[in-house]
Amino acid sequence: FINTVSGSDLKVGNGLRSCTSAVEHSRTFQLFDRNVTLIDTPGFDDTTKSDTDILKMIAVYLSTTYENGYKLSGVIYIHRISDFRMTGVSRRNFTMFRKLCGDSVLKNVVIVTNMWGEVTAERGEARERELATDDVLFKRVLEKGARMVRHDNTRESAQAILHSLMNTTPRALRIQRELVDEHKDISQTAAGAELSRELDELAAKQREELAQVNADMDEALQAKDAESREELEKVRAELEAKVKRIEDDRERLSLEYAQEKKRADEKIMMAVKAEEDAKAQMQAHVDQLGAGPRSYAYVSTVERDRTEFSYLPRSQPRRRLDFFAVFGRFLDIVLGSINV
Repeated sequence: FINTVSGSDLKVGNGLRSCTSAVEHSRTFQLFDRNVTLIDTPGFDDTTKSDTDILKMIAVYLSTTYENGYKLSGVIYIHRISDFRMTGVSRRNFTMFRKLCGDSVLKNVVIVTNMWGEVTAERGEARERELATDDVLFKRVLEKGARMVRHDNTRESAQAILHSLMNTTPRALRIQRELVDEHKDISQTAAGAELSRELDELAAKQREELAQVNADMDEALQAKDAESREELEKVRAELEAKVKRIEDDRERLSLEYAQEKKRADEKIMMAVKAEEDAKAQMQAHVDQLGAGPRSYAYVSTVERDRTEFSYLPRSQPRRRLDFFAVFGRFLDIVLGSINV
């Protein structure tokens, strides 16, 4: 979708392994007289990173951009109509998406169904009806203002979807309000609490399996079945390692988010200082030429136009942002500070 409409060259996965493993952005492009930058985030079904890492990465990006005066005009959730059914993983992914956005932002959400060429029209339409009318699927968000549209994999189709979002009122996502306005710890946000609940359920399931393996090992010992006991010991070690990873994931979310957020803030402060120093040098040069404040104002304006970005103090009111239009330089600063 992003590559089609923006002419970018972001990686697209064709196999079973996830391709988007970091927050990425398209090149800034013109659409209907607007500067547009699209942001691509990994899903919570990533094959290379844990859900903890994904949430931390997205949260750092969203909170940092919001703090610096940027809201989103729209959010797109892409669902493959070719999927035979919405799996547990897909439902979990969408649940986390809802927790990140919050219900108040659903009027700015578009659910885009793609891969229509992979199914017959009759089958695709049947699945579309099911998605729109099932309480477990998309019915509830559609009733609260979200829209579902088709994408036929053409540039014109993608442009029409973006155009439908360009005149929406920009809104802060729920996790942005929670982290920035309400000063919550990431574990206390709706998304963080949902992730913690899922990790607790997963850990409980693994412990049940571990208890069964221990019981089987006792039986193997009594039966003097050394071969079975050896195999069970390997299974037990794997289960114990999984439980430990789950517990570690829960514990490191808050700490690592705070560390990554601090790094992002420091990079922005350095960039602001560098810009201020550059302006001071420019002013000194103009003063030497005998120009004066009016000439400096002109040069300063030209410089802002050239860079396409000026930093806003946090005290200034947050302003409208073209759809996902956080300009490239600021994005590079933020994204370059996120390490996983």
